[in-house]
Amino acid sequence: MFFKKTEDKMELCDRKTDGQNTEPLLPSLPTQRTFDYVLVANKVDDEAVDESQKQRAFLDELKKKNIAITKLEHDDKIFFGLRASSEIFEDYQFLLKVSDSCNWCGDENGITQANRIRIVFFILSNTFINTGENLEELMIKDVFETMFCLHEKEEQKHLRREWARWSALFRKQPFDVIKCYFGEKVGLYYLWLAWYTKLLVPAAAVGVVIFLYGLAFFNTSPLIKEVCDSNVTMCPRCDKKCDLWQLSETCTYAKVSHLFDNEGTVAFAMFMAIWATLFLELWKRHRAIHVSAWKVYDWCEEEEELIMEIVNNPKCKVKQFQHSYLRSTLVLILVTAMLMVIIGLTHALVVFRVVAAPWFSESNMEFLEDKANILVMLLGAVLHYITIQIMTRVNRWVSLKLCDLEKLNSLAATERSFTLKMFTFQFFTLFSSLFYVAFFLGRINGHPKNYVRLAGQRLEECHPSGCLTDLFIQMAVIMLLKQTLNNVVEFTVPWVKSFVRRKTANRLKRKCGHCYKKSCRDNQGRVEACDTCKIQDWLKNYHLGNTDAFSLFNEFLEMVIQFSFTTIFVAAFPLAPLLALINNIFEIRLDAIKMVRLERRLIPRKTNDIGVWTKVLEAVGVLAVIANGLVIGISSDFIPRLVYRYHYGPCANGSTSTHCMQGYINDTLSIAFMKTDIIPHEFILPTQRDLFNFTRCSYRDYRNQDYSLTSQFWLVLAIRFAFIVLFEHVVVVCKFIAAWFVPDNPIRVKNHRLKDKLNRLKNELQKKKHSKSTEV
Repeated sequence: MFFKKTEDKMELCDRKTDGQNTEPLLPSLPTQRTFDYVLVANKVDDEAVDESQKQRAFLDELKKKNIAITKLEHDDKIFFGLRASSEIFEDYQFLLKVSDSCNWCGDENGITQANRIRIVFFILSNTFINTGENLEELMIKDVFETMFCLHEKEEQKHLRREWARWSALFRKQPFDVIKCYFGEKVGLYYLWLAWYTKLLVPAAAVGVVIFLYGLAFFNTSPLIKEVCDSNVTMCPRCDKKCDLWQLSETCTYAKVSHLFDNEGTVAFAMFMAIWATLFLELWKRHRAIHVSAWKVYDWCEEEEELIMEIVNNPKCKVKQFQHSYLRSTLVLILVTAMLMVIIGLTHALVVFRVVAAPWFSESNMEFLEDKANILVMLLGAVLHYITIQIMTRVNRWVSLKLCDLEKLNSLAATERSFTLKMFTFQFFTLFSSLFYVAFFLGRINGHPKNYVRLAGQRLEECHPSGCLTDLFIQMAVIMLLKQTLNNVVEFTVPWVKSFVRRKTANRLKRKCGHCYKKSCRDNQGRVEACDTCKIQDWLKNYHLGNTDAFSLFNEFLEMVIQFSFTTIFVAAFPLAPLLALINNIFEIRLDAIKMVRLERRLIPRKTNDIGVWTKVLEAVGVLAVIANGLVIGISSDFIPRLVYRYHYGPCANGSTSTHCMQGYINDTLSIAFMKTDIIPHEFILPTQRDLFNFTRCSYRDYRNQDYSLTSQFWLVLAIRFAFIVLFEHVVVVCKFIAAWFVPDNPIRVKNHRLKDKLNRLKNELQKKKHSKSTEV
């Protein structure tokens, strides 16, 4: 099918409101009557076994609820095709019409296949046998193997042709068709992802400009020249086998540092903080336009859940709100304990880096000895990535158990609670190590006379050119590994499974002419497929990759974590928006191909927002302001350079013949006195120089020769704190102004909703008058 306008696309799923034509558009051949759901079980020879009895009991309960069951066998599997009666959907439509928030969505005039799937899934999930077990518990006990809803062939072909293929990489997405087929929740995910990707373009462009700005002064910066031409001897990096080393050996490191730690990063950090606010405010407007067109602006998930409860069981009782201070306290304690475990893992990674650094430095291999610090950083980042992969599974299990402990009264409330817990755990898992590198690395390691030690080893030190490069390397490795490997695994695993399973389904490849005979059509022109065609279609869907409630959640979580990487430490990695943009361009099509071609159909969910993710994104935006202020004020050398330029440098003394930053590197170095030819290395005070043979060496800090802090240290520290407070207040004010300036709802949406409500009221009044005239 091809469509020229949005209205044409909507006909795929929306019934006409005049009641004359209430079916989707027909293909050239008669439409086959589809099934709402399919249950699969292993064939059991003995009918008396417990699994067989529970299976029959569950199917009997479904029959009592007017769900017709078609049983087909294939090899060692039994397939049960489920088709709900029209009475179920008529009750649902009536309750929608009299509801408070769900009464203008249009579903009261016709039920689409997506709606049928959602209602039947709710009934299946809330059907219990006499032992009190539901379908989920029966599947755990192997009474049933799996359950799935079927892809609709014509709509699936249209999505494959127009959307779910790599050649459509830069083509506009058919959001209305996606919403009709997969439901509003999936439609809003792709709508949000497309909007996020579109808004990344200016952020990526500015990030590239900042990177090029650093590159432009790559060979002319006096700071780089000072490091590369230096004859300063630096103190050993470890206590035993590490020797004195020359500052000029780290010339390459100094050049890389300048690329990501320059004056432009301050402006870019402010830009990204305001960008995050504008992105969210403009997204709210963009969402409002679409949910208004989809007629779900006022939709309430909790209210629809009540409606489906009544449809499932007219005698059901309300699930009342519950609150227990004891239970809430227990959940809070367990969440805190889990966060302590995650932070403990970060400490373990720190210990590894501390122990590995001297081990590499003391190695007999020249490469390991020379590149010890960089190798430790890279290896630490890789281990951090492995920790993330393992902890993701642990975090999900813990979050689910905590939600069970809370005993919330609705699926929507449980989903919100799970999302917040899972994101919090994942955020700490991903960012704890980055926070250590950003704010603690090289600042708590002590000085030559009194080094701070962990596991008997000295803590790491920052490079004389600054600490920001360490943060950049950590971010780049994690972001590249996470995005690249995750996308490869995410696509390859379902594709391989689908390829292997497809061979099984090919045995039933033949077509059946019986399915298109006119005598087999019902009064609406649809046909009942023969058993061969049914089992062929069911097997095709059965062999696709499994989907569950986490399928879409995982996609959202991945993108929100990426948004956090893109905004929180963007001052250390201006190219992060560019990497995110490139990833998202492919991510959209990868997810589309996976959902349409490689996986079973997701359960369509109706909603009017991306839910609690909006609050999470707002929190990340605020945290980005704080984190970037701290990165520039503490991690970056922006403030020390500023102080040197205007207070200690040549220009501060009135010199115009030299560059204002000339001598900055030497100004940040302090002098220490080390005993000669003694292992492990020992340092002495200046008053002891006459007692020992000593060697003079330098280390990065603002200290006098007696290791006391200089007045310059306190001045720099005071200006650091003043900058952080000023930066955060200015950016927060800008964020509030941007949020106030951009209203959440466009005027046209407000007018459209007002006009729609007026027309609905007029129609209801006309129906009332028409019914009275008919009675007379």
